[in-house]
Amino acid sequence: MAEEKSALQSAREWVVDHKLRAVGTLWLSGIAGSIAYNWSRPGMKTSVKIIHARLHAQALTLAALAGSALVEYYDHQQGSGSKVHQYAKQYLSSDGSSQKE
Repeated sequence: MAEEKSALQSAREWVVDHKLRAVGTLWLSGIAGSIAYNWSRPGMKTSVKIIHARLHAQALTLAALAGSALVEYYDHQQGSGSKVHQYAKQYLSSDGSSQKE
């Protein structure tokens, strides 16, 4: 059980670090799957198949973006911090030691 949790944790960390890659990969696999599904259905025009694939991929992308936002919100609530907060602490420190005069 602990091994499964660590795999899930590492996957979550990867998604947090690579949000756009995760959304792009999900979009690409979604459109490929939708095209494959629509091509297996006879009796539809090619243009309709492409439009359906685009609509399915668009809905999947919106779901992935919402999931990415939820992951970011969860990280913010848990206090583990996002990259934005880490960079802000590093470069915008109040003591001014990182700024050159």
